Amino acid sequence: MAEQITQATIDGWKKEHGTVISYTVDGKEGFFRKPTRQEISYASIASNQMKDVMKYSETLMNSCWLGGDRDILDKDEYFIGAMGVIEALAEVKTGEVKKL
Repeated sequence: MAEQITQATIDGWKKEHGTVISYTVDGKEGFFRKPTRQEISYASIASNQMKDVMKYSETLMNSCWLGGDRDILDKDEYFIGAMGVIEALAEVKTGEVKKL
């Protein structure tokens, strides 16, 4: 069931977490925050230990979920489609390397 998310709620999340990402499919909307370094590490370890490539996405998506329609996390057809959210969530900045 969809949870009602107000702009005030979104503004609060942005203040607390920085970047907030909205994912929408079939009229369903879910909100995620960026993962921490520790969460990425934990998700990597969990997927390696269980030898389950989906576990990485599942762990991060659950950890970073802020609210919205739980069907995105709970129903396979939405969850698998939303796995691309992980790339947007784990966006990193890279610098320039120079050999001196």
